[in-house]
Amino acid sequence: MEKVAQNAALDQVTAITNVRIFDGHQIITPRYVVIKGESIISVGGDIPADATIIDGENATLMPGLIDAHVHTSIGGLRDALKFGVTTELEMNGDFTKRGREIQLKNVNDVADVRSAGIAITAPGGHPDELLPDGDEIPEFVLKELEKLSKEDREAMLAAYAHDHEEIPQVTTVEETIKHVHTQMENGADYIKIMIEEGTVMGAPCLPVLSDEILKTAVTEAHKFDKLVIAHVLTARSSQEAIDFGVDGLGHLFIDRPEYTSELVKSIASSGAFVTPCLVLNSSITGNPASELANDPRVHSKLSPDWIDILNSSFNTFPQGNMEDSFKNVMDLHRAGVDILVGTDVAPVPIPNLGGLAHGASVHHEMQLLVKAGFTPIEALQSATSKPARCFGLIDRGRIAEGARADLILVNGDPITNISDSLSIKAVWFKGVQKLN
Repeated sequence: MEKVAQNAALDQVTAITNVRIFDGHQIITPRYVVIKGESIISVGGDIPADATIIDGENATLMPGLIDAHVHTSIGGLRDALKFGVTTELEMNGDFTKRGREIQLKNVNDVADVRSAGIAITAPGGHPDELLPDGDEIPEFVLKELEKLSKEDREAMLAAYAHDHEEIPQVTTVEETIKHVHTQMENGADYIKIMIEEGTVMGAPCLPVLSDEILKTAVTEAHKFDKLVIAHVLTARSSQEAIDFGVDGLGHLFIDRPEYTSELVKSIASSGAFVTPCLVLNSSITGNPASELANDPRVHSKLSPDWIDILNSSFNTFPQGNMEDSFKNVMDLHRAGVDILVGTDVAPVPIPNLGGLAHGASVHHEMQLLVKAGFTPIEALQSATSKPARCFGLIDRGRIAEGARADLILVNGDPITNISDSLSIKAVWFKGVQKLN
């Protein structure tokens, strides 16, 4: 019977009609999309006679959104989907191919996820300064586990045990090569390196790996044809990462030194993308996301714990200011650098990591990009087609024949008013309507 039901779902044809369509690049002329099973089978053209018709009532249909920088959990992936974020890209955590097989078996109400696995950092280096001391499972993780079903809890604990039974130490070139190989064996989709000396995080003098080790990590990952993304928060570390040959910067430098124009040219010439995580820079400089938290379109979908997190902030670099970040991201954008939407949200609500929440912060990031000077359509491109292209996710991030039917239907017109992206009417994930 189960196989019959699956086959029936694959044969289901649905036409979403009477909609304004943003295809990941622009608004297009056709006003309807036809999906069958997991895929889009036509944009415009004839509507099959057996199609189930969904009248979009002049709303806007967009590709599912992509968060290009998260640290996630089963709960985080569930929250992401509520906000039309159909793919999360994890930059340090448990959701490699192996981790997905352990944690997401028989779980079908979550966003898709890709992962770097465990990032390469120095012993005691970032992000250790953000985490509790000791070997016990932190209280905030235990609190989150209590909310899960027995199956989800066992899966999360199994992944946690595997990744913490032997914390990888990287102190030599040989250990670096071994670490990259281990992540490949676990099915990492790309590799992450940390270049963080701690000033911006309120923890100056954090240990950082040598140039030789970091360069080796990039070279070894490239042997596997894997992208390398660098954690950087300053202009200096950004230039170092570019010199090492990384493919992307996982953050936007928060300072704006005299040589910023030369750094921008260097990043642009390298072809690297940048995931600025403006929402994080805002939090680091002491700004809570209270306006977002109080928005009924957000407040109604998140737990009280996550609302509390949004109403707080990192506040580790209050001497910084968002105007510098806005100028930096616009300089990069004008120079032709691919700017991707990302948030750096934590896997569970952690009291000192404020201002960020799964799914909701993607919409906040797009709002901040527009505030910096992006057009709304450019901000939407940064959350759909651009991250899909940069990470080789060729089946998503666009509305086109043959693409995966990850879709979000919103009231209003986010091309005119980016805040309308939060007015979500429906979400489809692999052709299945998850929210209405």
